[in-house]
Amino acid sequence: QVQLVESGGGLVQAGGSLRLSCAASRSIVSILFMRWYRQAPGKERDVVAGISSDGRTNYADDVNGRFTISRDNAKNTMYLQMNSLKPEDTGVYLCNAVVRSSKGTATYWGQGTQVTVSS
Repeated sequence: QVQLVESGGGLVQAGGSLRLSCAASRSIVSILFMRWYRQAPGKERDVVAGISSDGRTNYADDVNGRFTISRDNAKNTMYLQMNSLKPEDTGVYLCNAVVRSSKGTATYWGQGTQVTVSS
């Protein structure tokens, strides 16, 4: 089992930057995948970026080139550096981890951190 706690959200003007953190309660070395999701008001929860245990990354088309996902195994933390923010990036950003379990895999979620981008 793993608990995830996000931080770093806030209010920022369009064009600004924020760095989100997702701190895990245990080592993330063996976590298969970690992802950031965004949930905007009235919309579905969409994946923003993901990173595998071997460091491979992928991004949603609308953030590619502006956001960077990374993980620091020594600090048990995943990050999302968000640059050139747009109002449409507004939403609650949630951290997700997929780990091996006795039944195959298990998925864990954090509580989320609010990001608001003003125009």
